[in-house]
Amino acid sequence: MVKQPVSVNGVVRWRDVGVAGIGKQEQKERKMVVLRHEIGDVLRDVRQRQGRTLREVSHNARVSLGYLSEVERGQKEASSELLSSICSALDVPLSVMLREVSDRVAVAEGITIPDTVPQEFAQRYGRDINTDFDAELSKIG
Repeated sequence: MVKQPVSVNGVVRWRDVGVAGIGKQEQKERKMVVLRHEIGDVLRDVRQRQGRTLREVSHNARVSLGYLSEVERGQKEASSELLSSICSALDVPLSVMLREVSDRVAVAEGITIPDTVPQEFAQRYGRDINTDFDAELSKIG
């Protein structure tokens, strides 16, 4: 097995690149992606990047420390209301957190999702993203 780096929203993960002929059997042996584990990992990563403690976030989200810990470890399935409260306490939009979860699930499933609009698509519809971006930057500076 060979490992290949895959970057999702600035986070580098390593994906196995198999040898030809192993594909179907490897797909059958893949571990099932558990959504609560991915959600917990993302919430923990966000909290740690902010340098915040479980106690601080649990207090701001009005969730018990133990329960938040279980959610981060993927042991509890959090309701949408609870996720919204935790995201508010972390000052992260729920949609952004769910997007990161979605990207991680895609990587685990071996699906490649582009982070941006492909250049060919932008050119086909009459816009050049690089030119538009440069124009916006020149207005600021």
